[in-house]
Amino acid sequence: MNRIFGQAKPKQPPPNLTDVISNVDSRAESVDKKIDKLDEELKKYKLQMQKMRDGPAKESVKMKALRILKQKKVYENQKEQLSNQSFNMEQTNFAIQTVRDTKVTVDAMKVGAKELKLEMKKINLNNVEVSPLVWMYLVPFAIL
Repeated sequence: MNRIFGQAKPKQPPPNLTDVISNVDSRAESVDKKIDKLDEELKKYKLQMQKMRDGPAKESVKMKALRILKQKKVYENQKEQLSNQSFNMEQTNFAIQTVRDTKVTVDAMKVGAKELKLEMKKINLNNVEVSPLVWMYLVPFAIL
């Protein structure tokens, strides 16, 4: 049958959320470096334009600078999207960890309640003797 239908593809484990967050953060850093390079180019073109007189050469440099500004805007939008993705995943990761901590806390409280019940059963209050001094101090308050 495997010859006819083929074998099922092996399933890959789901991605780890912290790994995905670090991957997105590294991509955001890469985009940030590209933005810095574009800033350097813009500074270079600005200096060139200050030294040049009006004319076709200056217009050419101006067009290059405008193209760089458009690229920078695109990269800034990408960086913002990546930052938002990373933030959302971090919030999800925090929520998952909070649920896990809550589950552990509830389990510990259940175990503690069982142990408390067992220890309370071991205590026999009928064998406790009350000292006459205790009665001397408690009786006047009981009358009130």
